[in-house]
Amino acid sequence: MDARQAARLLKGVRAAVLAGDRLRTAPRPEIAESWRRMLAGGVHPDRDARSRMLSAAETEERRRASRLREVLPVLREGLLPSLDGALHIMVVADADGRLLWREGHASILRKADRLGFSVGADWDEAVVGTNGVGTALVAGRPVQVFSAEHFVSSHHDWTCAGAPVRDPRDGRLLGVVDVSGPLATMHPATLAWVSSVARLAERELRLRHLESLERLRAVAAPLLARLPGRALAVDPNGWTAAVTGLAPADRVPLPKSFGPGRVRVPLLGECAVEPLPGGWLLRIAEARTHAAATRVVLDLSRPGAWSATVWGAAGSWSRELSPRHAELLFLLAESPRGRTAAELAGELFGDPTRTVTVRAELSRVRRHLAGVLTHRPYRFAEDVKVEVVRPADPAALLAHSTAPAVIRARLVRTGSGVIP
Repeated sequence: MDARQAARLLKGVRAAVLAGDRLRTAPRPEIAESWRRMLAGGVHPDRDARSRMLSAAETEERRRASRLREVLPVLREGLLPSLDGALHIMVVADADGRLLWREGHASILRKADRLGFSVGADWDEAVVGTNGVGTALVAGRPVQVFSAEHFVSSHHDWTCAGAPVRDPRDGRLLGVVDVSGPLATMHPATLAWVSSVARLAERELRLRHLESLERLRAVAAPLLARLPGRALAVDPNGWTAAVTGLAPADRVPLPKSFGPGRVRVPLLGECAVEPLPGGWLLRIAEARTHAAATRVVLDLSRPGAWSATVWGAAGSWSRELSPRHAELLFLLAESPRGRTAAELAGELFGDPTRTVTVRAELSRVRRHLAGVLTHRPYRFAEDVKVEVVRPADPAALLAHSTAPAVIRARLVRTGSGVIP
């Protein structure tokens, strides 16, 4: 059916819903959900309500604070070239439903003014009813609203398609980009078009985020290389730019009250926080049991149940080991003077070039054995006594392992083979 036939059908559906009559044709699920919210919230179906317009100063302040300002060129490039011919306008609203930017065909802009669809206006769903801006904000997904799908009757001559834009750093809803126009301009592909441009805007934000992390990394990496212990550099949203002494995580959840000084950070514990250009330096305070470690028992006696027990002035604690971590700790226990990443790669894989894998695995180990293991070269701390508990059968030492150094250790104990 054409647009006017569809509009007449929808007006009949809306009238039946308002009257509480039995429906022959049901509204689309997202529209039905919105109408239920409108009825529950007391929005008048035939009276156009408008809240206070933002002043020019308030609008400009919101524009400056909005990250959507950064992607306006993407939105314009993706939408504006087709708007004049399609008799549409583009609107960009913030997460409160306030219209901050509006561009498009001059004659449609004038019609939008009469509807109150202008910069500074509040198009929250609870104010103006079901619409492409407010309903997309509530639903959190792209929404197209055609003619009488608008809850308020004064909007029935319009069609609109809105898609949310989220901040890729934290998933926060930044606002909505919407394309609207007179009823006759409706096209089924409009929603897909607007949604695609919204995704391009999010991609642009993601690229900008990665660039900011790269700048922070350039500042932080040389600093972290000189620091003892565990530390990391994160951006204001907790995204990791560089680490030392622990396994890298994509993001660290930062507490709401976060700033310079001693701060307890989830997953990390107590940290000394210092500002960096574009982020924060977090130095992790070592646990007392770690710092005071005097003895480590590396138990490799039970196949598949390897563990490291650390003893100190405050008592002892144990940690189960993965097969790879059991191999690495065994190799370090056999090398009191320590090993470089290249030496460990040769002993573990027979290939001294595989240093990236070795460093990554040792970072994970040191996350739990900080104060026990040191680096440059990798080794157990000088004041820590290391004891290795081997299986009764020498051939069962880390039986899963194909590491050349572990195989040689088995052969030495069993007295078989030729040791170079």
